[in-house]
Amino acid sequence: MFRIILFLILIALAALGATWVADQTGTIVLSWDVWRVETTLPAFVLGLGLLVVATVLLWSIVRGLWLAPKRLRRARRERRAARGREAVTRGLLAIGQGDAAAARSHARVARRLVSRDPLTLLLHAQSAQLDGNADRAQRAFRAMAERADTRLLGLRGLFIEAQRADDRAAAVAIAEEALKVAPSSMWASQAALGYRCARADWTGALTILDKNVASGLIDKTLYRRQRGVLLTARALELEQSDRDASRTTVMEAVKFAPTLVPAVVLASRYLSEANQVKRAMRMIETAWLAQPHPDLADAYAHVTPGDSARERLARIETLAEKTPGHPEGAMAIARAAIDASEFARARQVLEPLIAAPTQRVAMLMAEIEHNEHGDSGRARAWTLRAVRALHDPVWTADGYVSDHWRPVSPVTGRLDAFQWQTPLAALPSSRPALVEAELADQAPAEAQRVEALPPAYGHSTAEEGATPAVAVESPSSGGETAPSPGFRTQPDPDKTGASDIPAVIPIVRAPDDPGVDENVQNDGFTEEESQAARQAGGFRGLLSRRGN
Repeated sequence: MFRIILFLILIALAALGATWVADQTGTIVLSWDVWRVETTLPAFVLGLGLLVVATVLLWSIVRGLWLAPKRLRRARRERRAARGREAVTRGLLAIGQGDAAAARSHARVARRLVSRDPLTLLLHAQSAQLDGNADRAQRAFRAMAERADTRLLGLRGLFIEAQRADDRAAAVAIAEEALKVAPSSMWASQAALGYRCARADWTGALTILDKNVASGLIDKTLYRRQRGVLLTARALELEQSDRDASRTTVMEAVKFAPTLVPAVVLASRYLSEANQVKRAMRMIETAWLAQPHPDLADAYAHVTPGDSARERLARIETLAEKTPGHPEGAMAIARAAIDASEFARARQVLEPLIAAPTQRVAMLMAEIEHNEHGDSGRARAWTLRAVRALHDPVWTADGYVSDHWRPVSPVTGRLDAFQWQTPLAALPSSRPALVEAELADQAPAEAQRVEALPPAYGHSTAEEGATPAVAVESPSSGGETAPSPGFRTQPDPDKTGASDIPAVIPIVRAPDDPGVDENVQNDGFTEEESQAARQAGGFRGLLSRRGN
């Protein structure tokens, strides 16, 4: 609307101007040598206008002819660029579809038409990756890294290729170079942080973490937690070499992560040694309320050196009252009660957990039976229940099970990955279906024999071929739970038709194992039970291993 009004105003002004010129009187005379031109003002203005129009038209024609070659070259480049962009688009779509041949073909076309386009370099690199040609991919990413506009993208591609080649030194160097180019790069900071942690370079990791929070890559809450984890790792490393530095570091770690179990346990130990018992107890209570843990209970029980077993029991009962009904509190009381020879109290707190005992609960009951009455039969029965029982929580990260806390996952390199939780303890059976059905039919009768506790319980179990089920640790995996080829599950009569997934993983006897010698006993235990006890390190050994 505004343009229309402006156009009408301009027409009106032009009309007024023409009218004014037409109304003017007089003549205009042009004299040059022998030439003399005499005309009126309107005619002169009209002639001048036509001359200007002719001049502009002539100039446009000359200029168009002069610039025609340049325009033709530019049009040709634009057509090539359009074809190149189309080839890049089709190539990237082919990569997304997994069509390596089409991606390679489009990459060749794009490289011929638009060789210096950043997307062409990316298409060339990704088509090489899709083909599995590492050398060609590295050359493409190296070319991208040499350009200012694609430097970070090229470095990331080189980093990925270094990871695929398992060249950790090159990967670290590339990630640190990327951090120099772009300090706010998330992948570079995470990679550099992960590799620093893998090399136990906690100081360097803390420096990178500080840069991450300064760049806004992580929020304050995550920063405080991760800083607490790194400080705890450094404090544990310095515990044997420099206790003063370790104490200072772990105290700072608790300020950043007051619920981190290993930090609280180590800090409470230092406070206990410095006779700051109340401060240590408050620190443990804070962490216990967030997550009850056997290490916290043990540190709380021994917070005052030289206390008697009964005093430790009273202290643990106070701690357990803060989380009523929690299994860790009951097991902590039972442990302290056994040490104080208060076996009735231990039985009382474990009674709610006996219906579906975990391995630690079963081993505690076995220790109670063995120490209170010297009843080897009942202790043996609980030992066998322990190897079949549910797993207790352990330190787990990305499917990896560790017997102690670690700051970084050994699988992914993720910081603060280990969580105190129950690991996956049920895997499909490798036995034939008929064998599983037969064993399932035998399970109820076997359960009745366990409850009846016959004198020859261990021998009858071995003779009838019952296979005890426990979680085993693979020596090659650093304590990681490994499945054994074949096991069964004792059915629950209250869950008819429930899932047939077994609850535990069995130990399978080696093919050349002669089995259990019925005539040989070790302190009232069969060889099967002795083997289970040796694997658990005895009653206290199993509890200590599961507690860590």
